[in-house]
Amino acid sequence: MNRSEASARSILTGVLERQQTAIAERWVQVQMERGEVGGGLAEDELREEADALVAALSSGLAGDLPVERVVAQHRQLHDAVTDLSMRRARAGTSPTATSLAVLSLKEALLACVAEESLDTRGSLAVARVVNRLVDAAGALSFETYVEGREEIIRRQNRQLMELSTPVVQLWREILAVPLIGNLDTARSQVVMENLLEAIQEHEAAVAIIDITGVPTVDTSVAQHLMQTVKAVRLMGADCVISGIRPGIAQTIVQLGIDLSGIQTRATLADALETAMGLTGQRAPYAPEHP
Repeated sequence: MNRSEASARSILTGVLERQQTAIAERWVQVQMERGEVGGGLAEDELREEADALVAALSSGLAGDLPVERVVAQHRQLHDAVTDLSMRRARAGTSPTATSLAVLSLKEALLACVAEESLDTRGSLAVARVVNRLVDAAGALSFETYVEGREEIIRRQNRQLMELSTPVVQLWREILAVPLIGNLDTARSQVVMENLLEAIQEHEAAVAIIDITGVPTVDTSVAQHLMQTVKAVRLMGADCVISGIRPGIAQTIVQLGIDLSGIQTRATLADALETAMGLTGQRAPYAPEHP
């Protein structure tokens, strides 16, 4: 660190220590005036964010870390930036608006620095330190926002998959999973987890996987189904696949997919009758035999 930068850092640290409240207040006002809030955040929430970030910035700058590493490595400052980004991601603010809001902290900082009795060279040196700090915070906020939104989307997708793949109890010791739509790797994992947990919970002896609502069955779908069947068998239960329509049967034969080791039925009703036979139960609608 050269003498000019060290002096600028010392000046900025002093400004932050003396004017934390004023800087935070100015930053809130700048955001509100520019419409960079977004997501319906209330003014008191903005002040809470501002107080936390400015205090963390003051603490980080007062330490021994080089300026270019303060934002990334000072824990309090890093957490303040990531918390701000995650809060705004959950509120629905765009990543651009979030970054611009963080970058607008420059204006609040430089306005307070301008009140100091500095010559032109000193003002420029302080401005360079401010730019490096706040630019790093803006980049971190954007990165955190994107990662946070992706995590939210992944969680929502998983919740939707769980809702779209319910496990229902058709009869005593008999469960069914009616599948609708395409069966990819992620969804097949959810199906397997939900089904295995339900088998354990209900002490089921037979699980029916109904693919009537699956538009096509290719090698990938067949692989997922066979993995699920194997997992069910490892739990000590039998598995029946229903919904094998003529078109799907032809496709399976053409692809050379071997389902000979798996019980298959054309309809869910046929599968239920088979399942009841496997459990030694009699279907209430079954015809009486003399």
